[in-house]
This record gives sequence, C-alpha cells and structure tokens, in this order.
Amino acid sequence: YHQYEVFSTILTNMDKANRMWTRLFIGIQRANSTLAVINGIPDEQYEQKSARAAEMRFLRAHFSFILKILFKNIPIIRDGVTSDEINLISNVEFSNNEQWDKIAEDFQDAVDHLPQERLDRGRPNKTVAKAYLAKVRLYQAYEQDDQNNVIKINLEHLNEVVNLTDQVIASGEFELFDDYAQNYLWDFDNGVESIFAVQRSKDDGSPIGRIDMSTALNYPMYPGYGCCSFHRPTQNLVNAYQTTEQGIPDFTGFNQNVIRTPQDFKNNGIDPRLDHTVGIPEHPYKYQPNVIYNVADFTREPATYGPYSTMKEVQQLSCPCLTTAKTYAYPASSKNNDVIRYDDVLLWRAEALIELGRQDEALPLINSIRSRAARSTERLKRSDGTFASNYRIDVYKPGNNINWTQVNARKALQWERRLEFALEGIRFFDLVRWGIAEETLNTYFAVEKTRVPHLGSASFKKNRDEYLPIPELQIQYSKGVYKQNFGWN
Repeated sequence: YHQYEVFSTILTNMDKANRMWTRLFIGIQRANSTLAVINGIPDEQYEQKSARAAEMRFLRAHFSFILKILFKNIPIIRDGVTSDEINLISNVEFSNNEQWDKIAEDFQDAVDHLPQERLDRGRPNKTVAKAYLAKVRLYQAYEQDDQNNVIKINLEHLNEVVNLTDQVIASGEFELFDDYAQNYLWDFDNGVESIFAVQRSKDDGSPIGRIDMSTALNYPMYPGYGCCSFHRPTQNLVNAYQTTEQGIPDFTGFNQNVIRTPQDFKNNGIDPRLDHTVGIPEHPYKYQPNVIYNVADFTREPATYGPYSTMKEVQQLSCPCLTTAKTYAYPASSKNNDVIRYDDVLLWRAEALIELGRQDEALPLINSIRSRAARSTERLKRSDGTFASNYRIDVYKPGNNINWTQVNARKALQWERRLEFALEGIRFFDLVRWGIAEETLNTYFAVEKTRVPHLGSASFKKNRDEYLPIPELQIQYSKGVYKQNFGWN
C-alpha cells in the first residue's frame, strides 16, 4: 500500500494491482455467464428476463467503470464471446473514447429495460442506471490523449450529464439526509441519499458473512476495535477544512495555517464535516461522546504517519453490524458501501453546469451541500454538550463572500468535492479527469513530506501515474495482445 501512496515506487509486476484486475474481470465474467443463461430461456418462460438481463449489463458496466478509471486501457468483453475469441481481444482494440461509449451502452441498456419501480433493496432501477450513466458521461467529457493529457471538454457529454441528473432529481426517489452523519452509520443503510450500494450482511449463514473486509484494516487500535490503523488522514486534509471569517474555504492560505492542537480547533473557523471525517486528539470519536480520541490508544506509529485516524468507514463500538471475522484479528462491519449517493449527483450536475458556463445554476446545488453541512453538528457534541471545534460555515454569496465567476465556481466545486467525499476513494480520480493530478499532488507532497517521514520518496510523474500499469502477468497471459499503458514501458 505504501508503494501506491508514494507513486514513485509502483512497479508493473505488483500483485495487488493484478488481483484487482483479476477480481473485477471475474465480476464481468459472472455477468456474461449469467447473461448467456438468461438469453437461453424463452421469453414466455421468464417474465423478468428483460430486467434481469439489464441488471447483468448494469453490473458488467459497474465493474468495467472501476477497471477503466484504474487502468484506462482495458479489453471490452461481451457475452457470447468464446474463450478462444477472448484470448484475441486487445485492451487497445477501441480508443479511450470508444471504451467509454461501450460502458455507456450497457448503462443505457439498463435505463431502457430496467423497471421504474425499485422492488428489492440493492437492485438498480431506471433512475439508478441514469445516475451511473451520468457519472460515465462526466468522466468521458474530459477527453484525454494517449499520454493522459486532458485536451478537450466535450460539451455534448456535459449536456447529457445535466439532462440525466435532472431526471434523477425530478424522480423524487432520493434526497439529502438531514444530517451528513447518516451517510456513515449502519442504521441508515439504503436510506434516501443512497442511490446504489454494495449490500452487506452478517450472520447470514455464510462462513463469515458478506461483511466489508475492504475497510477492515482501517479500524483504530482502540480497545474494542483493536487493529490496524491504516488509511490515515493527512495534515493537509485537516487544514483544508478551515474557513475564513466569511465561512467559506481558505482556498489559498489553508495549508500555511496548521491546525493541530485542541486550541487551534477552537480559535479557527472549522467546516463541521471535519469532525465527521477525521479522528482528532481530544475530540469525540465516531459520534461516541464518551470515546475521546487520543493518539496513544488509537494510532499505529504516529511518528511515521501522523496523529489522525480515519472515521467515516468505522462503525460505533455498540453497532450490531460490527464483528470480528473468523481467522482474522481485526474488525469489520456489515455497513453497506455506497457507490453513488445523491450528494454526488448534485455535485456532478453542478460541475457540468459550471463547465458549460452556467455557473449561476450550479450555485444553489453547491449551497445545498454546504447548508446541510452547517446543520450537521448535533452528533458531534461532547458529553457535556459542547463542541471540540469552532464550527463556522456559510453558503456562497456572490458579491459578499465570493465573486461567482466560472473560474471561482470551478474552484469552489472542486473544493466542495474534496470536503464532502474525503477519505472515500474519490479524490484521486477527480484530479485525473480534471487534468490537475500532477500539479496538485506534487504541491501536496512537497509540504506534507516535511511533516511525516513515510512520504519522503513520494512524487507523481505526469503522463504515467494517472493510471496503474497493465499488470505484467496479464500481458504475459495474453501473449502480448495486451499493450502496456503509456509511460510504463
């Protein structure tokens, strides 16, 4: 994991990337195998045939989307293709844009053939497919050349994003939770803000349950959790939650004013989302007023990785969802993994509008997210009813606290996405599609490596590190049919 975090030590033969590639293609293979069975059943014998086939194409597109943002150049494998034919499919058979179109075709098929009514938890319907299609078109809109440079923003795709998100919003099926915290608590799984989520369970008759092992290493060392203190927030991220006297982000000076001591969080304006996201010394941990975070009990090697801990994916000690998986020494939970939330859809729409020069229409969307953040403080209280931070946040008010030009609106949107989805695995892919990964990450590394020693060798190489290398084993298995990504040869 360290090699991936610092970029400079990534190799083409690393096992974790190969396993990710393999498991995602197993998902595609399962979808294709199921489609083959479904297609072989006569229509009159299977009333749900069309919907179930659409679900399989939706899932195939979901796995393909993850592969695409990780590896860029991927083979497009459809149902009905023989094993011999699969061996001849190249990962560069289609251009980057054509690959996006192939993924979009599956989601469009889901839009066309899924029911409008959502009958079972976890199953997508038309509206869910429209949301995922909007996500694909937004990523596709930032057109890249073969060296990963963003060379054009496709306005047609942005207009499609606006149209699709309009339909998702107008459906009335989803809305923002009243409290930001509800997105990160098991009690609210499949709530009004969750559009599509991986469904988790425990005590379901399987050996260890369908629990979330993907975040199990991220729990703190605190008694009752016990292990392993991975996924540690940075000082840069903590600083980013500071606000000005006008209650908006300090876009330019945030990282010069380091907030670390208890008094720092009282003396500076703080966006409340910080205390939903980061475990901070002397602050309540995960909405537990009597569980006060301290470095000694919670963290592994603070001198190396800093004093903070992740919090969103961690569940409360009292949660019935929490378990210790058999054969593993660390905890995991049956909390769902949200893939698409309504706040994400609102900000996709805002982003598309801004890039189309319609930033005034984006303003109320971004402000709705900030207004909800301002209201989300009740669960952050200490046992005496006070707060550990000085919460100061306001909406954007053109002519008052911001000049709402397209440039400033873009900056506000990009900042909002960072704060809203911090530590949720989204930020890096945003930077890549915006074409600002190199400048953002190397600026970050230059300062952050002076604060924590584990980043000493960190650096991001433009025109290479935007994507992982195609796993060397996969190129060997394909007998050279697969081609390596630019910059990795």
